[in-house]
Amino acid sequence: MRERKQNTDEPIKLYLQKIVEGYKDSLPEIWLGVDFTTFSGQKSLFGYQQEALQNALKALYLFYETDNGDKSKFYKRYKRHGLTEDLSYSGEKALKYLQDYPIEDEKVSFEHFINRMSFWMATGSGKTLVIVKLLELLGYLIQKKLIPEKDILFLTYREDLIEQFKRHVDEFNSARKSLYQINLITLKNHAESKQYSTSPYNQVLNVYYYRSDLISDKSKDKIVDYQQYNNDGNWYIILDEAHKGDKEESKRQILYSILSRNGFMFNFSATFTDKRDYTTCVYNFNL
Repeated sequence: MRERKQNTDEPIKLYLQKIVEGYKDSLPEIWLGVDFTTFSGQKSLFGYQQEALQNALKALYLFYETDNGDKSKFYKRYKRHGLTEDLSYSGEKALKYLQDYPIEDEKVSFEHFINRMSFWMATGSGKTLVIVKLLELLGYLIQKKLIPEKDILFLTYREDLIEQFKRHVDEFNSARKSLYQINLITLKNHAESKQYSTSPYNQVLNVYYYRSDLISDKSKDKIVDYQQYNNDGNWYIILDEAHKGDKEESKRQILYSILSRNGFMFNFSATFTDKRDYTTCVYNFNL
């Protein structure tokens, strides 16, 4: 496991990577039904990209199969592996959005949002390929009823990155060697598409997408109110560099956690800013 250092002499502790790499038991065969090597007719994943997906799969197995999706049990894994830092949310601005959670000493425990993992991957390391293959993995695990069926939402902070993501999905779909065809739908059409939804059991996986910097607590033009898309917190959310943006960034990070509170959050970045993302880092390839 690679441990990086901040500006101090203290190394950054990547607890989730430590947890999954310390788990040496073999996963049941049914959990191993996705080929992590092939992306398209022209592209294959490098070893480190496959490792990222293997670590993600193991983390999902530990959370959903071993710990039965119990956040308290999963949080205790971190404690057993040495987590002592207080990662609670605090402050008037944060607690404003977390009134539905137990507030103790004017804090909300991070235990309630431990259902997440991050990928610390350098710029140019091909993380978009990993993201698309992660979508295929989620579709497979949902189909096999190994994880709960939830809607999937991809968020990134620029329009050109959305277009790049679409091109990768088109390439992935064109190969027709994958388990699923990924069908991209703008988040604004979520309610409408649910009326005519196609489940992953029919080899079509619906994935919603939007600009991460346009998620807010109000609605105006392209800005959407997260409460309109609350979905009872039943989202698998994939974030791509979603911490980039303006002074509203810390608020949006809380909103993403609320939207995925009953699902799972996957955060990809080359430059994390939140200590919670280091703690829940499942794979570090930040060269």
